[in-house]
Amino acid sequence: MIAENTQTQMRKGILEYCILSIIGREETYASDIIAELKKAQLLVVEGTLYPLLTRLKNNGLLTYNWVESTSGPPRKYYALSPEGREVLAQLDKTWKELSFAVQTAVAKKSKNL
Repeated sequence: MIAENTQTQMRKGILEYCILSIIGREETYASDIIAELKKAQLLVVEGTLYPLLTRLKNNGLLTYNWVESTSGPPRKYYALSPEGREVLAQLDKTWKELSFAVQTAVAKKSKNL
């Protein structure tokens, strides 16, 4: 039970970073974001994604465009705002630092086992 809670918190902690990274590659439709996250084994449902996208947009990190679809209603495609690009750059730096720290700590621990 404790491990499951920690795993859930770890996933939640990196979800925003992953979403910004995916959108940072190119203007992206929400279902494509979900597909990318599933491919990375970060399973996310629409009920989780849409509120997060709305929060990121309201915080000025995302913009969106409506694009007509040949197979249904218009689709909302998300892109990073200039501020979103700055935040993503900061998160990239933080991720590299954290990743190094965790790998270093784990490597030292496993040598002692």
